[in-house]
Amino acid sequence: MAKVHWLVATTLLVALLLGGAQKAVSLCGIDSPKQLDLCREAITGKYPPKPKEKCCAVIRHANLTCLCGYKSLLPSVGISPTNALALPRKCGLKTPRQCKVA
Repeated sequence: MAKVHWLVATTLLVALLLGGAQKAVSLCGIDSPKQLDLCREAITGKYPPKPKEKCCAVIRHANLTCLCGYKSLLPSVGISPTNALALPRKCGLKTPRQCKVA
């Protein structure tokens, strides 16, 4: 059963991150691939730029604790967990304890 949940969650996350989903998909308070794509440049690359206000608006409305549950999947879709987990702080939010990179 846990494998099924992991597979569904991975599929949804990949669809959101890569923009492959054509229909609305909600994951952790992020309602569409376009919303997540607003943060793509701030979470990829070795020296990502500061997130834009539209990205921070998405992060402010997301369930950060929920999103942290997917941090181990981020490298498989080309996203640096360190960059992604720094977004809340860069957007003026407190990073949930379980989101911190060890």
